[in-house]
Amino acid sequence: MEHTYVSIMVRKPEMKVVHIIIDLNVGGAELMLQRLIKHTADNNVEHVVISLTDIGTLGEEILKSGVDVKCLNINSPIKYATSLLKLYKLFTKIKPDVVHTWMYHSDLIGGISAKLAGVKKIIWCVRSTDISKGGNKLTLLIRWLCAKISSFIPDTIVYAANASKEVHEQCGYDKNKSLVIANGFDLTKLSPDKFSRSDLRKEIGLAENDVVVCSVGRYSPVKDHSTFISAALQLAEEFSNVRFLLVGRGLTTQNKIIMTQLSVSCHSDKFILLGERSDVPACLNASDIFCLHSVTEGFPNVLGEAMAMGIPSVTSNVGDAAFLLDKVDFVVPAGNSYLLAQKLREVILLSRKNRTKLGRILRLRIENEFSMDTVANKYLSLYKN
Repeated sequence: MEHTYVSIMVRKPEMKVVHIIIDLNVGGAELMLQRLIKHTADNNVEHVVISLTDIGTLGEEILKSGVDVKCLNINSPIKYATSLLKLYKLFTKIKPDVVHTWMYHSDLIGGISAKLAGVKKIIWCVRSTDISKGGNKLTLLIRWLCAKISSFIPDTIVYAANASKEVHEQCGYDKNKSLVIANGFDLTKLSPDKFSRSDLRKEIGLAENDVVVCSVGRYSPVKDHSTFISAALQLAEEFSNVRFLLVGRGLTTQNKIIMTQLSVSCHSDKFILLGERSDVPACLNASDIFCLHSVTEGFPNVLGEAMAMGIPSVTSNVGDAAFLLDKVDFVVPAGNSYLLAQKLREVILLSRKNRTKLGRILRLRIENEFSMDTVANKYLSLYKN
């Protein structure tokens, strides 16, 4: 009996890119990394992700997509020195063409290890802007060290925002290495959906006529939840059907600082604290208005996501938020609860039809200027050239 054998050629990737990141929990940088991997996977690029800590929620998702994910399980600054050796050994074994590090800790540790291992191309990715507002002493020290070695460790320093580039160059980062690549958004996953909107609203006990103001972001001094809650309490006095949805790590009823701030009001029942969620688009979809209230940002990922979902948005004037929103009428100074409440009030008072119209304008801006395909091509060009 004659057998016919078919030879299947498995194409070897042209390029191997190793990403170093401090963790893989849900956050702006982590989500951007996940999107970048997805949108460059068909371009003959093999990605490997190394988390300095544990695998996290997004790490599991990236692993399931077929990407190799490794974890160093560093749980204290004392172990940073040992991580240099671990990364060095991994680099000599993996032999990456590019090492792409995400945020300060990874830039420092990953950058030095990659240089020692002889990696030809090292890319730093800076995501924050002014960490002097809320940054801890260790992070400030690491940023200072990164500035000192920026002239000879990375080949390119990618900033997510023009504001971030300006601040870091003032801090001593090498100006000759600077490149701005804004975040990109996956519009196939970010679009209004009436059915999922209804499902989540029912799940968390929202009525059909409730106007929901949503805040998304981990609990941290730089996110300034205190200002948002102060503004929200002013509005709660005025509008009986407005609800406030807080989504992010640490935003639960176990947060004593938030619960103390809410306890002085008789409107605490208008606040829904969901904590960390992996379904942020669904949370945005269930909302009518989005609010960014940080005191510092680079390029605010979640604002772009809200815009892509067609959600009318109000933002503090931080980083590239005003540039992204492109609607000066809905930008307020950071830390001013009175003006924040005033702008949110204006959007609440819009008819549903006009809020929908405003949301469509914001989505169109994301479609035209910040699609993930456009951003992915910029990174591919950087990797290959």
